[in-house]
Amino acid sequence: MRYWIVCLFMSILHPVHLQAQKNPDAIIGKWMSDEDNLEVEVYKVGNEFKAKVLWFDDSDDKSKPMSTRTDEKNPDKALRSRRIIGLEVLSGLTYDEDDDEWVHGAIYDSKSGKEWSAKVWLNKDNRLKVRGYWLVSLFGETMTFKKV
Repeated sequence: MRYWIVCLFMSILHPVHLQAQKNPDAIIGKWMSDEDNLEVEVYKVGNEFKAKVLWFDDSDDKSKPMSTRTDEKNPDKALRSRRIIGLEVLSGLTYDEDDDEWVHGAIYDSKSGKEWSAKVWLNKDNRLKVRGYWLVSLFGETMTFKKV
């Protein structure tokens, strides 16, 4: 009988233990894309998570080094002179403890000048998954990053 009581007690505690391991700040830090062509830094301001570009592969056009590239496709002409390095490309993310993911964000694509809705989560391999989408998460693309 004691065995069953201990088992019941442990099964009740197990979900509590899993929930205690959730870490809202787990995405903070430097991340490199799986394609090794983009490095970003995720940081927190208040309860909001953001990311900025630290490095990107500029081999597509050697006449325009990374340090000189600007946000030339931005629909707001006043913002087109911003440098890509240091550019905030992810904003507005908040942590959803129930789903253990970061939601309600916006991701900016400087190649197209478009902004998309975004959500972020960590997979079982501790890879950062960033999904940019239009209207619903079903219509979008996911990028994967590894911690640097």
